[in-house]
Amino acid sequence: MITGSCLCGKVSYEISGEVGDIVHCHCVTCRKAHGAAFSSVAAVKDCDFTLSGQEWLSSYESSPGKVRYFCSSCGTQIYAKRERTEHLILRLGSLDTDLASKEKNHIWVSQKANWYSITNNLPECQEFE
Repeated sequence: MITGSCLCGKVSYEISGEVGDIVHCHCVTCRKAHGAAFSSVAAVKDCDFTLSGQEWLSSYESSPGKVRYFCSSCGTQIYAKRERTEHLILRLGSLDTDLASKEKNHIWVSQKANWYSITNNLPECQEFE
């Protein structure tokens, strides 16, 4: 079982299925939401994700049809959800257990912070691919 939680522990989750490949997103909204050079994410099927502490979850529609969910107490980003999909976008910084997933690529490199250099030789996509 894969588990995760927010910094203060009020929101937690379990994943009963597979976690998709890891993608590092450098878009402006991910950088601002996480206060970091990029956000590492992976897809998880909705039916495999169980959330506890939902009363502490807040949300923000950062772009049309995409909502980000985070702990209202400590601010930890937990996941994002796009309309009309059957998966969520898990924010890997909230994991408590290790993953077997592999890194796939960097996306939105066209919006990458100029002070960060990508050095891990993964494919780089200028936008979302």
